[in-house]
Amino acid sequence: MGFRMIKARIEEARDERRRTPRMSVEIGARVRELGSEGFEARVLNISETGFMAEADGDLEVGTRIWLILPGRERANALVKWIAGNKIGAEFTEPISLDGLAA
Repeated sequence: MGFRMIKARIEEARDERRRTPRMSVEIGARVRELGSEGFEARVLNISETGFMAEADGDLEVGTRIWLILPGRERANALVKWIAGNKIGAEFTEPISLDGLAA
């Protein structure tokens, strides 16, 4: 099996993991670990089931957090990955994207 075929299969698997399409956004938000004060973040993409954000806080994979978007109820999520100052998290319950600006 060649490198290109392996890479193609990895991409297919990644696409299959995403159950809902992501919306590119740039929204100021607050991320707060349960029981802590939290920190500012910038949500870069979001779907009904998860989001990616830039944040300077200190989180670990597996941490339960609240995502607080302006004018919305806070949403509970689980941090799935961290890469530098970016985090990816999955919501514990799907959220509505109604009214979010692209």
